[in-house]
Formats: sequence, structure tokens, C-alpha cells
Amino acid sequence: MLHEWMRIWFSWVENWGYTGVFVLMAMESSIIPVPSEVVMPPAAFWAAQGKMSFSGVVLAGTLGSYFGSAISYWISQWLGLPLLKRYGKYVLLPEDKLELAQDWVLKFGMPGIFVARLLPVVRHLISIPAGILRMPFGKFSLVTTVGAGLWCWVLAWFGQEVIGNRPELIESPEAMVAVMKDKLHWFVAAVLAMAVLYGIVLWFKTSARRKKAAA
Repeated sequence: MLHEWMRIWFSWVENWGYTGVFVLMAMESSIIPVPSEVVMPPAAFWAAQGKMSFSGVVLAGTLGSYFGSAISYWISQWLGLPLLKRYGKYVLLPEDKLELAQDWVLKFGMPGIFVARLLPVVRHLISIPAGILRMPFGKFSLVTTVGAGLWCWVLAWFGQEVIGNRPELIESPEAMVAVMKDKLHWFVAAVLAMAVLYGIVLWFKTSARRKKAAA
């Protein structure tokens, strides 16, 4: 089933162009598990063939990501945490994932939303706790757009570099995802390290405030 869906998504990128990139990245930024690795890299490949432009691909991906994130934000704010915990499992949102995303936002705040846009697992979920916690939509929009734009650019650049040398990957969505994940592991590790460092700085600041308040 997943194999067939991946092939369908792959063909959308080729046949629908920018619209396909926008729609798929909007889905990827919601609760629908579309791998961004099967959207941006092949789009970058077709851009290299003259069917689209690299900047247009990145822009379409960024706008799609923001659109999907904004919808998730407002729906989550409207539904609230109790309903999402109760019924989330029926829409691919189990309680453990929801709690993971909420803990991340509570711990790291707005910078955490930016970092989350660059990480697997929490990337497509992070808008939900942001909406539940009623974080300022303007700030949410800014960090989401910047984070999504950076992620789309990285994927498109990697796609151009990887598929440029191995165009046969365009025929196999599974192989494409595997290669992209292998090539991107260092980037994800660097983002995680940045998040950890930010968490440490935040912890020291909080401890210093508590000591100052207790003195």
C-alpha cells in the first residue's frame, strides 16, 4: 500500500509541477504522512531538466508547508487537547506523539518550532501543540515559514546533487527516500545538537533566575 502511495505522490510531482509540490508539502505538514524526501528531491530533478525552476520548487514547497501547518494550528486550537487525545489515534495522531510534540514546544518555545521543522517525527506534528497552547500566530507563522523554507531548500539542493549523479533513483521512490535519509543524517544530527545546546542554555538561564529569586 505504501509503495503504491509513494508512486502516486512521485507522479504528482512530475505531472502537476508546482501545484503538486504545494499540495504534497501541505499534506506533509499536516497529519498525513507524506515523506518530504519523495517530494522535494524529484522536484529539484525536474527543475534541473528545465520543467521547473529551483527557486520555484523551494517557494512552492515552503508555501505548501506553511499552509498545511497553519491549518493544523487553527484546527488544533479549535478542537483542544482533550478531544485530540481522545480521538487523535483515529487520524494517525496517537497520544504519545502528541505528548512528545507538546513537551517539545513547552520546553523550547518558538525556537523549538523552528528547529522542529528540520527534524523527522516532530516536524509534521509541531503545529498541533502550538495551536493548543495558543502561541501567537504571527510569531508561529514567521518561524514556521523560515524553518520550512530552510528544510525545502536543503532537500531540493540534496536532491539536485544526489539525483544529478544517480538519475535512476527517479524510478524508485523507496530508493530515493533511503538515499536521501542516508545523506541527510549529518544535517539532522547537527540540528539535534543545536536543539540540545539551546536546551542547556535555557536550563542554565532558568536555574540562574530561580537562584536570584531565592536570594
